[in-house]
Amino acid sequence: MIGIAMFFTALCMLLFGFPVAFTFAAVSVFFGLIAGIVEIGFQAGIIPGLIEGVQEGISMFDFMPFRVFAIQQNTILMAIPMFIFMGIVLQKTGLAEKLLESMGFLFGEVRGGVAISTVLVGSLLAASTGVVGASVVAMGVISLPVMLKYKYNTELAAGTICASGTLGQIIPPSIVLIILGDVFQVPVGDLFAAAVWPGLSLVGAYILFILIIAFIKKDMAPAIPADPSRGNKKKQVINALIAIIPSLTLIIMVLGSIFAGVATPTESSAVGCIGAIGLALLYRSFSIQMVKEASLESVKITSMVFAILIGATAFSMVFSYTGGDELVEQFMTNLPGDTKWAFILFTMLAILVLGFFIDFVEISYIIVPILVPISEALGINPIWFAILIAMNLQTSFLTPPFGFSLFYLKGVAPPSVRTIQIYRGVLPFIIIQIIVLAILAIYPEIFGINPLL
Repeated sequence: MIGIAMFFTALCMLLFGFPVAFTFAAVSVFFGLIAGIVEIGFQAGIIPGLIEGVQEGISMFDFMPFRVFAIQQNTILMAIPMFIFMGIVLQKTGLAEKLLESMGFLFGEVRGGVAISTVLVGSLLAASTGVVGASVVAMGVISLPVMLKYKYNTELAAGTICASGTLGQIIPPSIVLIILGDVFQVPVGDLFAAAVWPGLSLVGAYILFILIIAFIKKDMAPAIPADPSRGNKKKQVINALIAIIPSLTLIIMVLGSIFAGVATPTESSAVGCIGAIGLALLYRSFSIQMVKEASLESVKITSMVFAILIGATAFSMVFSYTGGDELVEQFMTNLPGDTKWAFILFTMLAILVLGFFIDFVEISYIIVPILVPISEALGINPIWFAILIAMNLQTSFLTPPFGFSLFYLKGVAPPSVRTIQIYRGVLPFIIIQIIVLAILAIYPEIFGINPLL
């Protein structure tokens, strides 16, 4: 039971606001020492038994440097800093502003058109940048004032922006999919290919919801009057295409090279960085200072991810040493009913609940490694299971009280937009995500995924 106590101790410390990476590292050391003391016991006396137990606990970490060195040599994880750099460079080029402005005028005359434009731009930003915070902030700064100006329902506007910004979690190139590819030890390119249709289905479900709401309650998402200064419809379409084509070209360069087998995800991330610099030159926003700032931000985010990974590695090592993984496996394999479906249902519910409190990185590196061997024993296709987890983790960005998208939007929203309105606004989109997740779980063949090995 030491491993289970260890897990809940770490969770409680995270809820109190302790840094994630240091929490996992400190908890693993503390419980590693306890495990050593328990194993040795006090047969030789209290003091000698305590000393030997501490030595046994410390020896558990003898191979930790080799684990850290292996993490740093992992070629799959090399793609993370480069995709982050690509996203930050594109954020600084003003790509989101150009896309939102063009598509806003293109769809604005349709009831709910600005919200639909926000979803479409969110999907394009997801496929070209994958940085959730940047997407939510950009759309919050640009799209939210426009929707509020034209009397859009505040909750619908806030929910649309938060949900659209999180699409980068499931639409490739996604940092979550890269991490899960490493955890499951499956090709990241296969995960990217399998995630395309679920991601597009989520986009379609968002747009369908907005159209239905706009049709039923016309005052929630009114149409924007035509602006003669923007020229005729043909000119607006041409302007929208001019804004979209560069980002689509970058998406095709990055994902096309992976799907065609020309490059690995790590190699394509380098292509994406070059493409992002090219777009910065095209939009005349390139400067050495911009590259320096993007590089520093990339280092900060990447350091956070790898620090969590190192702490999580120590945590999972002690958790396995204390027999926590065996206890979880026994519990999972003895669930009532069909073992496979009971396992999937329980894990999806557990990850959904944990997403209310902790980030996707912690869940990916702490919870998922415990589940992988159980899923393999049950004959579950790791690609399908990883996509289910990725879509579930996307929900963690929206779920109150700690959903990061909610905080990002609140930080840039006008004072008139209250936090409770943002919370209420995301609820329909959380339900939509759960519905699409359920369809993906029950009918994976619709998305071209085989659920079994």
